[in-house]
Amino acid sequence: MTTHIPPITEDDIAQFLANTPGFFERHAEVLASVQITSPHGARAVSLQERQAEMLREKIKGLEHRIMEMVRNSTDNAAIAHKVHQWTSSLLQVRDPFDLPQAVVDGVRTLFDVPQAAVRVWEVAAPYIDADFTQGVSEDARAFASSLTMPFCGPNLGFEPAAWLAQEAGEPAQSLALLPLRQGAIDSATPAFGLLVLGSHDPQRFDATMGTDFLSRMAEIASAALLRLK
Repeated sequence: MTTHIPPITEDDIAQFLANTPGFFERHAEVLASVQITSPHGARAVSLQERQAEMLREKIKGLEHRIMEMVRNSTDNAAIAHKVHQWTSSLLQVRDPFDLPQAVVDGVRTLFDVPQAAVRVWEVAAPYIDADFTQGVSEDARAFASSLTMPFCGPNLGFEPAAWLAQEAGEPAQSLALLPLRQGAIDSATPAFGLLVLGSHDPQRFDATMGTDFLSRMAEIASAALLRLK
């Protein structure tokens, strides 16, 4: 009776080589004779050369990742330095009445934001008629309180966009809305103000951008503007 033996498959060969690590040590001439196609052309290369190419490609990819990390680190350090400068300037403001303008001026100058505005409410009596308290509806207050992180995205006609100074009649194309509240930005405490950043660049404040630094800016501005309450 003839016994049918199934043909050897590639998986069988791969499993054999994986389970027999000493095979190529005993048959080094087989390893040296293996030829495969190079991805950089139609020429055939040895297995060792192909492995070297793969290693070089991996190293190149790691180098690109390292360079990207270095760039991000440099950018973050520069932003952190600007936040420090901004915080220092706010601490030097003596008259609380001047704080909203100092907040806005610092944002525009240090962070190169073309348009910025701030509004606060429920302030103490000496500041109740100041410009920085005007033009805020109950809906805008409720919207600010609903934000537990900065909003970044296109200008969809939000009321706070109207607070921005219009340059050459062109409205901001993208906005960052930073709620101002006592304590952490993500707390349930009702907001007492809103800091608005605007740009003519639709991509400047994109919905996918990180908001860690914007959150810290909101908390710093909140701490400074609490002196108005």
